Amino acid sequence: MAKTTSSGTGVLKGNSLLSKLLAFFGISALLGALGAGMMLPAGMLTGAASQVGTEMLDQLPAELNEEPLSTPSKIMDQDGNEIATFYAENRTPVELENISEHMQNAVIAIEDERFYDHSGVDGEGLARAMVHNVTSDTQQGASTLTQQYVNNVLVNYQNLNGLRTTVSGTKEIPDKLREMKIAVAVEKEMSKDEILEGYLNIVLFTGRTYGVEAAAGYFFDKTAADLNIGESAMLAGLVQSPNALNPENNPEGATNRRNFVLGNMYDQGFITEEEYNEAVESEIQLNVSPEPTGCLNAEEGFEYFCDYTQQQILADPAFGPDRDSRQRMLDRGGLEITTTLDSDLQRAAVETAREHVPADENEGIGAALVTVQQDTGNIKAMAQNTHYAVGEEEPGDLAMNFSVDSQWGGGNGFQAGSTLKPFVAMAWMAEGKSMRDPIDASRRQYNSDVTFPAYCLEDGKASIGEDWPVGNALDNMYKPMRMDYGLYWSINSATVAAAYETDLCSITDITTAAGITTAAANEPLNPAHPALVLGSPQVSPLTMAAGYSTLGSGGTYCEPRAFESIVDSEGEEYTVPPVQCDPGALNPENIKELNNTLTGIADERIAEGNIDFPIAGKTGTNNASSSLWFIGYTSELTTASWAGRYSSLDSLAGSTINGRYYNDVWGARIAGPMWVDYMQEAGPQYETAEFPAFDGPTGDPAAEGLSQGSSNNNGGNDSSNNNDDDSNSNDSDSNEDSEDDDSSGDDD
Repeated sequence: MAKTTSSGTGVLKGNSLLSKLLAFFGISALLGALGAGMMLPAGMLTGAASQVGTEMLDQLPAELNEEPLSTPSKIMDQDGNEIATFYAENRTPVELENISEHMQNAVIAIEDERFYDHSGVDGEGLARAMVHNVTSDTQQGASTLTQQYVNNVLVNYQNLNGLRTTVSGTKEIPDKLREMKIAVAVEKEMSKDEILEGYLNIVLFTGRTYGVEAAAGYFFDKTAADLNIGESAMLAGLVQSPNALNPENNPEGATNRRNFVLGNMYDQGFITEEEYNEAVESEIQLNVSPEPTGCLNAEEGFEYFCDYTQQQILADPAFGPDRDSRQRMLDRGGLEITTTLDSDLQRAAVETAREHVPADENEGIGAALVTVQQDTGNIKAMAQNTHYAVGEEEPGDLAMNFSVDSQWGGGNGFQAGSTLKPFVAMAWMAEGKSMRDPIDASRRQYNSDVTFPAYCLEDGKASIGEDWPVGNALDNMYKPMRMDYGLYWSINSATVAAAYETDLCSITDITTAAGITTAAANEPLNPAHPALVLGSPQVSPLTMAAGYSTLGSGGTYCEPRAFESIVDSEGEEYTVPPVQCDPGALNPENIKELNNTLTGIADERIAEGNIDFPIAGKTGTNNASSSLWFIGYTSELTTASWAGRYSSLDSLAGSTINGRYYNDVWGARIAGPMWVDYMQEAGPQYETAEFPAFDGPTGDPAAEGLSQGSSNNNGGNDSSNNNDDDSNSNDSDSNEDSEDDDSSGDDD
């Protein structure tokens, strides 16, 4: 709902003073005076008198199209702490009582000494300027503070609405006449103090620093109320030529101009001779404190979340009809954008990701942690190991946001690996089966003529297209086993067998209900590709965190959201995405049974008992070992932990990461420990209740056997519990867990 109507003083009518001037000078004289005020050569006015008359003046609009002042927008965390600022004009409007009296006097002394005597247009000033410009080689202007205020308001309106900007030096006669007419009208509607306050808040002082409060902060790191005589004179002197007289670049010019202002202040009785002498003899003491703008200057580690929120605003028609207008609203609209981000969790996530996978030591290797709150979808943290930069300049500098889909500034995503296996198990249970029911995981290959059930596809089936060898990490895992055992150890042949006995469309129905889509196209997973059950689709960490939050919440899917509220400088509230949840997305009873397996994976294999509150989750490694995952949850928070290569599919095996050499890589070796370290700090800051218990029979999912009560925790592998899944290698000498994976045979 971008504002398009005028506000403030609204429509201002009246041109009595202009009519008096017209009668006094005559039209030709007035045009000459206008030329003087505009510092136009006399030759440019030759034909003007024939074009301008009383009728033209009457037809000129006296409406001051006024928008709220262009002010910075701020992105804030959930507690109102500033994350980043956006502005085209850095400005902080203040009331006149909060502006030093010295500053008020200085600008009057140099810009409009008869400010309190005229009614918007200074006839004496026009006459003086006309005589001066005729008799001198230099040019003198005659615009009053009121006229300058009007001009700045018009420029502000044009900037906010993407119109042609008319500034001093480019005005034509009708522009100047209109400015004068509106100035007279403004004087009838506003007091002198209101005009002076408006002027001091709107005028440019240097660069993109507008208004006296921002200027005082920029040059002196103080408020406008605290400006002394010399500082006030320097700032007032800048108005004539904000960049040319900037004391940073031209200290001599700035000093001379300041002293000229001080002379006017003394001549007009604003300061004493003693105050004048003291100020003139002093040096300009700068304490330059620029206000950063944009996500590049956001708090360290918060840049990627900042970029995500900016992308969301630029895509939302509520902020303008097109991307350019939305950016103008962000840069000029004074938006207060309160997000869902928890800064404590964010800082912990950034520190953990950078500690576990140092970006400057491992070029091309990324890490990300993203946390969502299950019952709201609120994004609480979005961090990665790289440093936000536009254009890669140094190792570890990157603009791409690992956590999000392509449309929001991410890449094409990363293969999900075994993290999709719990959703296969959900489809298995949806057919009335139990996690303790047997599955024949002995099949090593599915030939090209094999089809998988897929009720939503033509003929109700999906074809493989070519022979599909299904690899397990250990040869002795090709055998009958319980479904929970197959999921606990992430046995590829068990997952594929379950999908073959179920239905691919039923599986994608469940992933779609959990909000899982591809990162590049934002499309539901395609059941036509059976390899999806081993994690071939490329997804983003945010998508997977939200998907797993459906498991953590007991079946409710909530769309991820980044905004709590957005309010503009006029107090107008903008509609932000509300909490949008589907409480019946997944079957809660099936989740209870599934949690018996996922809590074992998280607590026993990933945390190894080092987290003292209930957790659940699943590891994942893609076929190339270039993407490693652990996605886990508590009763309130879900966090996706990812590490891998972002510029290629080269394996992470053979890499040294954080001082450790990895001959083999698995989700449990990098992504898992990163998740644990982060959640040890983040988890206790929110609810960590017990997960609802399953009423049916359960056992130890790590124990081999087809009957309840079996307790062989080695799963027949003699393998360490410290390692993850998910390789398609058939190396029977491997010391890794038999958790396999992931996207075997994938050509997707």
